[in-house]
This record gives sequence, C-alpha cells and structure tokens, in this order.
Amino acid sequence: MKRILVPTDFSTNAYCALFYATQLFQNQPCKFYILNTFKVETSVLTSRLNTSKGDKIYRELSADSQEKLTKTMHSITRDAKDSQHSFEIISISKELIETIDKTINSLQIDLVVMGTKGASGVKEIFMGSNTVKVIQKIKNCSILAVPDQMGFKTLNEIAFATDFKCFYTTESLKPLLDIVTAFACNIRIIHIHEEEKLNEIQEHNLNNLKEKLTDFNYCLHWISGFTKKEKHIQEFIEQMDIDMLCMSQYKHGFIESITHEPVIKKIGFRATVPFLVIPEVS
Repeated sequence: MKRILVPTDFSTNAYCALFYATQLFQNQPCKFYILNTFKVETSVLTSRLNTSKGDKIYRELSADSQEKLTKTMHSITRDAKDSQHSFEIISISKELIETIDKTINSLQIDLVVMGTKGASGVKEIFMGSNTVKVIQKIKNCSILAVPDQMGFKTLNEIAFATDFKCFYTTESLKPLLDIVTAFACNIRIIHIHEEEKLNEIQEHNLNNLKEKLTDFNYCLHWISGFTKKEKHIQEFIEQMDIDMLCMSQYKHGFIESITHEPVIKKIGFRATVPFLVIPEVS
C-alpha cells in the first residue's frame, strides 16, 4: 500500500492537491496522512509570566487544527468515496520541514503531495514558499507539487527533463514509472544541451536510462539552449500538451537553480502542470 503525506494549510489549493492525489492513485489502495503544523511563538512559551497564556494559546491552536483537519478528512472521504483509500490526520506544533522529514522516516512515506501556492496565492510566485522549501530540504522522498486549484484529468504525456548527469537506478525511477504504468503514459525525455555532444558520463547515463525504459513508450527530445532552460521546458510543456513534468533531485542539478529564485521575473517558467520531483538514489 502506498503511503502518502499531504501537508495542508487548509487553503482551497491544498485541498485540491489532496483530491488530485486521490484521483491519481484511484485504482490502488493508499494510506493518506493529512498533516497540519501550527506554531506558538517561542517568547510566549518560555516567559515565566506568560506560561498560562502560552498554554491557552497552544490549546486554542491545537483545537482549531484538529477541528479543521477533521473537516478536511470528512470532505475528502466523501469526495474520494469510490477509491480504496484510507485517511489519517496529524496535528503537531512543530516546524513544517522538520515534521515532514521525521514523518517520512517514522511512517515510511512514499510520496509527499503539496499545492504550489499557499493561502497568499500571489500570481508571480512560481511555487508557494513552503513547497519550495520542501523541495529544497527533503532529499529522501518523492514530492508531487500540484498547480493552484488544478482539476484531475487522465495522464497521457509525461515530460522527464534531464541533463544525463545523474545515474538512474530502478529504485529512483519507480515513482515516475508507477504513474506511467497506471496510465500507460508516453515518456518524453527532454535534454536541453549546452554542448554539441554528450560526454562519456552522460552517454553512459543515457544508455542506462534507455535500458531502464525498455518496456515503456518513450522518445527523446534534444533542445539546444545555453540559457533560459526554464523557458524551453515551459514551451515544450505547452506545445506537446504535457500532463506532468518530472525531474530528479540531486546536488547542483536543475531543480536547485529554479527553486533558489521563487519569484519568476525574466523567465517564463510556471508550475502549470503537476511537478514530480524524484530523489537521487545512490
């Protein structure tokens, strides 16, 4: 059974991401853990004069979190009634990233699902700040970022962007190939090359990837682009009617470059389709 963690700030977008995930894995049983973290200011908790006040604030925040989580669970249980999923809520007063990391390990989470915008919903933001932080900090679990209030539709085309600098194992590709298998998707491998030819390591990794994808429908797309890789990928998504974008998370990789600047200014990259980040497995 797949174990999926879905953090929520109770925004509409967070709920849509949860619902999207239930539909994405509709035909297989999954255990969903719906997580909300809340924070009590440290100064309130540590001051001797404010101990009782801090306890009261904690109880109020905890009760509010529990109540909203319960409502969310009732709603998703109703909306995903035809699935084989089960749901559990988690409310905790700790930092979000730390909690996600510990929960991944303690509950053996297979996938973290988040909306790309939080309650602020600013249009210029590539992804909500929490989503960006999770992608930056969580290295041991796949992450699926779902665009703002996106409805679910059957997947036909998945773009897999790679520079062939990463060696893909069967384990590291599993999150992607599970989805490909479920929907019989085409995999469109995008390589935006800066050099005329691949080096020896890239050639080796390309051949390894081809071997891993022998039983799947895939094709290679070579795009020349020394700058603005983000724009090339966005144009490819639009032109090829891509339903999901996948990339691998590894040190000094492309994901690092796009998450270090969350406000998109001169480039055209937007989180317009679900964005699957798979971890590098050594």
